[in-house]
Amino acid sequence: MRVGSVSGRLSLFVNGGAIDVERTSEGRFDADPSAVYARWPELIDWAPTAAGEPQPFDAEELGPPSPRPAQVFAIAANYSAHAAEGGVDVPRWPAPFPKWVSSFAGPVGEIGLPSARTDWEAELVVIIGSRAHKVTADAGWDHVAGLTVGQDLSERDVQLRGPYPQMGLGKSFPGFSPTGPWLVTPDELDDADSLELGCSVNGEVMQQGSTADLVFSVPTLIAELSAVVTLEPGDVIFTGTPPGIGLTRTPPRFLAPGDELITYVKGIGEMRHTFTANGEER
Repeated sequence: MRVGSVSGRLSLFVNGGAIDVERTSEGRFDADPSAVYARWPELIDWAPTAAGEPQPFDAEELGPPSPRPAQVFAIAANYSAHAAEGGVDVPRWPAPFPKWVSSFAGPVGEIGLPSARTDWEAELVVIIGSRAHKVTADAGWDHVAGLTVGQDLSERDVQLRGPYPQMGLGKSFPGFSPTGPWLVTPDELDDADSLELGCSVNGEVMQQGSTADLVFSVPTLIAELSAVVTLEPGDVIFTGTPPGIGLTRTPPRFLAPGDELITYVKGIGEMRHTFTANGEER
């Protein structure tokens, strides 16, 4: 099943078109995409009976599959090769940091660059489908609504300034957390633990990796995070990025106005973003 947002309305994606859930269900489900996660098992049961005619849509109408999560977690250094390129040890435990919902954006559109040192980080993103607290890794997938594509865009000056890195702040400028194009339930994937992902800039491949190489897998992340916090339906986890970021290249390379960034996870889909100067120099 593929679920997401078209013009801010909860939609199922079938045969290249979109079915409006609120209209097709005659009001059983709210049009707000954020509201469905509290009733995720009900949607799973109802979706096969949806009899609406899929309607065409423009990619620019797509929004984040979970647009207003209560909690957003991102995981640092969760690929050993990415840890190595950054000169840090592979962590013994997950290294989470927050991202702010005000940075969320859809899978297609323009994003303003706050400086000349904005970097890309392609990621697999997890959306929680049922409350999880102190669950085991064996049960981790049971709490996943689905997976989507994400970018953890990073303004490196803000992120790295001062004695303590400002991971969340440097990665939460407007538009810096795009997700989409939709949520895909794990049963739709041949192997949800091994998905190719990556990104390109102006057609040049920058990152290409596999989630099979995650230091902490999706179910392990859910177990480790839920050992401390309670994960709620709709919460979002950015699982980490493979090697190939711009900061560690020689010379460093960053996004510039006019660049096109394509981010993908095979079996899920891709995002396309272009960048503009927003007049803020740092």
